[in-house]
Amino acid sequence: MANEQRASPFAIALAGVLSLAVAMGIGRFAFTPLLPPMIAAGQLDVVAGGWIAAANYAGYLAGALLAPRLRWSAVRLAAIALALTAVLTAAMAAPLGAWPWAALRFAAGVCSAWAFVATAVWCLGALARSGESRRAGAVYSGVGFGIAAAGLWCLAGAAWQASAPALWLQLALLAAVLLIPVALVLRRLDAPAVAAAPAARQAALPPGTTGLVVCYGMLGFGYILPATFLPVLARSLVDDPRLFGLAWPVFGATAAASTFIAAWALRRATRLQVWAVSNVVMGLGVLLPSVWLNGWTIALSALGVGGTFMIVTLAGVQEMRARSTGDPTPQVARMTAAFAIGQIAGPIASSLLLHVPRFAETGLDLALQAAAASLFITAGWLWLAQRRPAASNQEIHHAR
Repeated sequence: MANEQRASPFAIALAGVLSLAVAMGIGRFAFTPLLPPMIAAGQLDVVAGGWIAAANYAGYLAGALLAPRLRWSAVRLAAIALALTAVLTAAMAAPLGAWPWAALRFAAGVCSAWAFVATAVWCLGALARSGESRRAGAVYSGVGFGIAAAGLWCLAGAAWQASAPALWLQLALLAAVLLIPVALVLRRLDAPAVAAAPAARQAALPPGTTGLVVCYGMLGFGYILPATFLPVLARSLVDDPRLFGLAWPVFGATAAASTFIAAWALRRATRLQVWAVSNVVMGLGVLLPSVWLNGWTIALSALGVGGTFMIVTLAGVQEMRARSTGDPTPQVARMTAAFAIGQIAGPIASSLLLHVPRFAETGLDLALQAAAASLFITAGWLWLAQRRPAASNQEIHHAR
C-alpha cells in the first residue's frame, strides 16, 4: 500500500474524473456532437448514424462481458483502455465509410466499458481505503465534464467551420493530454491491491439484485435516444451550429452538476428512492421532444435527461457495490452489460422504425415514447422495491 499512499485522495479523485471524461465523454459520446457535421458533409445519414451508434453500444456490451474475465488488474485494464481510446478516436478521421467507422466505434465501445468498470474498481476502491468515499460523486462527474468538453470543442470547431475529420483528430489529441495526469496517478497505485483473484471474480450475483440489473438495462434503453439524437433534433429546428450545437454541452454540463446533487440527495433518501425519482424526471425529458418539438422542449430534454442519467448511474453502481461481497468487478460488469443491451436496443429500434414507410416520419418519436414508458415502469418497480430490506446508504463507505 506504500505506493498508493503517495497518491492523495484529491489526486485519485481527479484521475478518476479525467479517466471517465476521456472514456465516456470522448471515447463513448464524441460521435453525438460530430454526427450533425458528418451528416451535413454527406458522409452519413440519420439511419447510418443509428447503426454506427448501435455498433458502439454493442462494443460496450462486449467490453462489459469481457472485463471480469480478463486477468489484468483494474489499473492495467484502465491504462490500456484509455490509451486505445485516444488511438481509436484519431482513426475516425480517416475517410473509411460507414461500416469501417462502425468497426472503430465497436472497438471504442469495448474500451469505454473496460475503462468504466476499471475506474469504478480502482478509483472508488482507493478512495474507500483512504476514508474518502464521499468523493465518489465527484468522480462520476467526469462523464458529464467529458461530454460538455467534447460538445463545446465541436461547437467551437463548427463556428470556425472545421471539418469532422479535423475535429476527430483534435478530440484524440485532447484525450491524450487529459490522460497524462491519469497515467501519473495510476503509476502510484498499488496494482495488487486492486487486482482481483480469479476465484473471486466468479462470484454469483448477490441475492435480490436481478431486478436492479434489469432496471439498469432499462436506463440504457431509456436515455440513449436523446443522448444520441438531441443535436440532430436541434439541427432540424435551426441550422446555425452556434445554436443547435449547444444542446450537447448543456446535456454534459447538467450531467456533471447532477453528481453533486446526487451526493446531497443520497444523504437524505435511499439509493432506490433517488433512482426512482430520477427515472420519472428522465422519462419526462425523453418524452417531451416526441410530442412537442421546439427549442424549449429540446432544452428541457437536455436538462431532464442530462440531469438524471449520472444520478442513476451513481446510485445504481453504489447500490450494487454495497450488496456485493468480495471483488465488485463482476457485479459492476453485469450492470454495465445490461446497460449496454438497453443502449443497443434504442438505436436499432429507431433505425428499424425509420425503415418502415408507414413510420418514416414518426419512427424516432415512437422510439422515444417507448423509451419514456420503460423509464416510468421501472420507476414504479424501484419505488416499491425500496421498501424491502436492502443495503443502507452508509454501507458504501465500507464496500470495497
